Amino acid sequence: MANRPHVTIYTDGGAFPNPGPGGWGVVLIAANGQEKELSGADPDTTNNRMELTAAIEALRALKVPCEVTFYTDSEYLRQGISEWLPGWIQRDWQRSKDRIVKNQDLWQKLHAETLHHQIDWQWVKGHAGDEYNERVDRLATAAREQLTGTAPAPVNEQLAGTAPAPVDEHFAPEYEIALRVTVAGPEGPGGWAARVSPVDQDAPAAIHTGRETDTTSNRIQLTAALAVLRSLPPGAAARVYCPAAYLYGGMTDWVGGWQARGWVTRGKTPVQHSDLWRALVDEADQRTVEWTLEKRGELPLARGLDALAAGALENG
Repeated sequence: MANRPHVTIYTDGGAFPNPGPGGWGVVLIAANGQEKELSGADPDTTNNRMELTAAIEALRALKVPCEVTFYTDSEYLRQGISEWLPGWIQRDWQRSKDRIVKNQDLWQKLHAETLHHQIDWQWVKGHAGDEYNERVDRLATAAREQLTGTAPAPVNEQLAGTAPAPVDEHFAPEYEIALRVTVAGPEGPGGWAARVSPVDQDAPAAIHTGRETDTTSNRIQLTAALAVLRSLPPGAAARVYCPAAYLYGGMTDWVGGWQARGWVTRGKTPVQHSDLWRALVDEADQRTVEWTLEKRGELPLARGLDALAAGALENG
């Protein structure tokens, strides 16, 4: 057992609506820091089944017996595997008389996978700023949205495609910017964090954070981007990595039509958050800005920002 390699695992899963289409996400972290991501989706499932599926697929990805520190924000998974499972097995997979264990097929598969490894099951509070918990949540959500063809956030108009635009190799930014936001409910409060990294300059990256009491996920994206652009000198060249299609689509596609129509959508309704969109356009016009849709999980510049955004929300 002492010679087993150590692996840290984070998983998450969910369905929307519940039951309904669902997704799951996994991050495996080897002792040397090497990371691997996994994700998948199911068109007809539940929150609990996706949590179990994520755990099963994570353990299946291990090629040799390992010592595992396993993090989940699901009490159902943690309590089931560490407290309820022995009794279920003893009672031939019944919770009590004539009441079978729900999701028995997945619990049996998970139990079989756990027999190969030494596992320390840990619970982590969800949506509280833990970098890897936030990351697996995004993986699960992205897998579900890819399955259903839905946008990552409500938008005024449909974005033709959410794939990142090719990076202009001839564009030479002076700054590269990553953003993260979090909201506690549909109407806030929310927190945001950004890292502004000078390119080819002997200067450290600057961290910016903020908190808004009355906001939404979409609105706080604009708030964060606006604050960061205002921190740059006029005339600066910057590449902004957008964390979601709402900000990216707005600045690369929609604002031209909105302006031409007097800040109404094609459906002739007022553009939501037009105050921030107008201000953001004004600030961008004073600089050279390349807006890029971030491919989640592949931007080192964004590391740690989820935790900083959560901290801004809680302590702002």
